[in-house]
Amino acid sequence: MKWFDNLFRKAPKSSKQALTLDGFTPWYSQFGTDIYASDVVQQALKCIVDEMKKLNPTHVRLSGADPAPVQKSSVQKVLDEPNPLMTTSEFIEKMTWLLLLNYNAFVIPTYYTWVDDVTGAERRKYTALYPIKPSQVDFIEDESGALFVHFYFLNGYDTTIRYSDVIHLRYNYSVNEYMGGDMLGQPNHKAILETLSLNHDLLQGVAKAMKASYAVNGVVKYNTLIDDGTMEKNLKELEKKLINNESGFLPMDLKADFTPLERRTNLVDKPTLEFVDSKILRNWGVPLCILTGDYNKEQFEAFYQKTLEPLIISFSQAFTKKLFTEREKSLGNEIRFLPKELIFMTVSQTLEMINILSPTGALYENEKRIALGLRPLPELEGKRYMSLNWIDAENAAQYQTPQNVKVDVVDESKTVTDEEV
Repeated sequence: MKWFDNLFRKAPKSSKQALTLDGFTPWYSQFGTDIYASDVVQQALKCIVDEMKKLNPTHVRLSGADPAPVQKSSVQKVLDEPNPLMTTSEFIEKMTWLLLLNYNAFVIPTYYTWVDDVTGAERRKYTALYPIKPSQVDFIEDESGALFVHFYFLNGYDTTIRYSDVIHLRYNYSVNEYMGGDMLGQPNHKAILETLSLNHDLLQGVAKAMKASYAVNGVVKYNTLIDDGTMEKNLKELEKKLINNESGFLPMDLKADFTPLERRTNLVDKPTLEFVDSKILRNWGVPLCILTGDYNKEQFEAFYQKTLEPLIISFSQAFTKKLFTEREKSLGNEIRFLPKELIFMTVSQTLEMINILSPTGALYENEKRIALGLRPLPELEGKRYMSLNWIDAENAAQYQTPQNVKVDVVDESKTVTDEEV
């Protein structure tokens, strides 16, 4: 954990617990009742995580409405290579799992600072981004009212970091002022636990019914009087024949008759199981069609807008808030998690949209690239093209003035006739 020490994070000498508006002392011990033993829950969360890890985090600077990429910034570098342990995809995957499992996810950026000789402003150079999994979190204030976070870890390590240096993602951010989840900063799974319990009972009932149906396969009736020892010996021989039988036919002599019993396994009907599964999936905003992979464009679009897009916006705003100073944000610096592989329109549909809007000059060239899930290019910053032979939209007015309009005058005496063609 040496990288924590490099953050020069020390607890303020004089501090007190930060209070919520209702006077509650906000310390939070993660994590709540484990519901993730359910395979349905795991599959639902994995559907979300697998889509989120396709995102492409990008540092952009807005010039009007045109987002221009900032490719050589230290911010973009750590977005492309978050830390020595993780790729960008793995970093997003880790954050998303932590968020969905705990309703809170914390990311610690490491950096060093210097003062710009020209502007006199403090500058930062980011070196890494680390998602962490604390076992307990305390929010404390110093004498000036600055907010700090005290993290405790299962290995006994603890550290205090200024809250403004912590990227904090929250899920179901409602009744608690500092944390996502319930009043204690933990996931509240009371409602879903009832459905999971019902699902468990149904599956247990199916397993027991199947096991019971194979307990007795038939009755052997001996046509002669035999003692108990001989009966037991004969039953073992019959059992051995059943086990070793490959043809499906069982030869028997006249001393015994075998009467098979009809198997009636009372299983839960398919609609009931699908109803319970879909009820669990709805808790996470994952339709059954997404889980099975059998979906159409409209169904994925609904999944994107209802479940994925709120998370993407949350990620973008949380990273923008903590990675840039107020001055940098005023200059238009943002972090955008671009849905590179999440575009729910087909390529042909996207191209059709671009072709419809492009002639009007309504789209910047970089906006077209973003619509296709591609990063904007610096050489296209501020560029818009429209009809009139695809000129720069900023210069379109010049082509409408009389002095710039060239008219070809045709000399009728030199007109080419059809015969001369």
